[in-house]
Amino acid sequence: MIRIEPRQTQSRAFAVGVPILSAVIALAFAAIPLLAAGANPIQAYGEMYKGVFGSVFAFSEVLTRATPLIFTGLAAALAFRAKLWNIGAEGQLYLGAMAAVAIGSGVLDVPGLLLLPLIVVLGAAAGAAGMVAPTYLKTRFGADEVVTTLLLNFIILIFVQMMLEGPLQDPMSLGWPQSAPILDQGMLPPLIERMRVHSGLILALILAGLAQFMLARSVWGFRLRAVGENAAAARHAGINVKRSLFGVAILSGGVAGLAGVSEVAGLKGYLTSDLSPGFGYTGIVVAMLAGLSPAGVVIAALFIASVFVGADSMSRAMGVSSFLADLVVSVSLLCVLVGSFFARYRVVRASTTRAAS
Repeated sequence: MIRIEPRQTQSRAFAVGVPILSAVIALAFAAIPLLAAGANPIQAYGEMYKGVFGSVFAFSEVLTRATPLIFTGLAAALAFRAKLWNIGAEGQLYLGAMAAVAIGSGVLDVPGLLLLPLIVVLGAAAGAAGMVAPTYLKTRFGADEVVTTLLLNFIILIFVQMMLEGPLQDPMSLGWPQSAPILDQGMLPPLIERMRVHSGLILALILAGLAQFMLARSVWGFRLRAVGENAAAARHAGINVKRSLFGVAILSGGVAGLAGVSEVAGLKGYLTSDLSPGFGYTGIVVAMLAGLSPAGVVIAALFIASVFVGADSMSRAMGVSSFLADLVVSVSLLCVLVGSFFARYRVVRASTTRAAS
C-alpha cells in the first residue's frame, strides 16, 4: 500500500526547479502537435527563439507583452496569498482603463504635470473598487468570491461597452465604439524610441519589488501570510481577518487596474472593448507559475510573454497555428500544479503490518 504525507522540509532548489522543469516539460509536450502538423520541432523552437531574441525590437515586444501580465500576475498572487481567490482581474483591468480615458481625454482641466499621476491614481482606485463588493459579500455572507469576481467580469465588460457607445464615445470615431484619445501629456513615456515598450514596465517592476519586500519583511506581510495559512488561527492570535482581507482585496484590484492604465496610457491611447486578449485570466497562470512569489511573477510573465511572441513569429515563418502558445502555457500550468503537489507531499510505501494496525 502507499500513502501520501506532507513533506517536513522543502529545499529552495526544489522550489525553484519545479517551475523551470515544468516549462521544459511543456515545450516537450508541445512538440507532439508540431510533429502532427508536419513541422520540425527543433526548427519551430528555433523560430520562436529568433522571434524573441532575434533583435532589439523582438525583445522589446516581449517586454511590452509582459508588462500587463506582471500587473495582473501580482494582483492574483497577492490575493491568493490570503486565500482570497480574485478571478476578476480582467474586469478590474477594464475599470482602470476606463478611468484612465475618462480623466485623460481632457474631461478635467488638470495641469499637464499632474495629469499622468492623476490617471495612475484614479485608474488604480477604479480597479480597487471592483473588489469591494465581492470581498464584502465574502466576509459578510460567506459568498464564494470565485463566482462573484468571475461574474463581475462580464458585468463590467458590458458596462464598458455601454459607456463606449455613450458618454465616453469619441465624437470623431464615426460611430465606432471607442473612447476619445488620452492627451499627450497623459501618456506614459516610451522607454526606447520608435518601440512600443513604455515606462509602465518600470512601474510594474517597482511594484513587484515592493510587494516582495513587504511580504517578506513587514508586519503586514506576516499578517497576510497568517490569514492565508489559517484564518481561524490568525483570528485567535488577534489579527483582524476581515480588515486584512479588505486590505489585500483593495491592493489586488488596484494593481489589476494599473494593468488597464498601462495598456491605454502606454500603448493604444484610447479604450476599446477588445483592449485585453485575456490578460486578467493569464495573470492567474502567471501567479501560479510563480508560486505566488512577486519576484517570481516577473520571471513567469517574461516566460509567458516570450511564448506568445515567439509563437506568433513561428506561426508566420512556418505556417503553424499560433494557438500553440496557449497549449504551452496550459501544459506549463498543469505541470506546475503537479510539481507543486509533489513539492508539498510525498508518496511513501506503507508496510502491510503498519497498515493493518
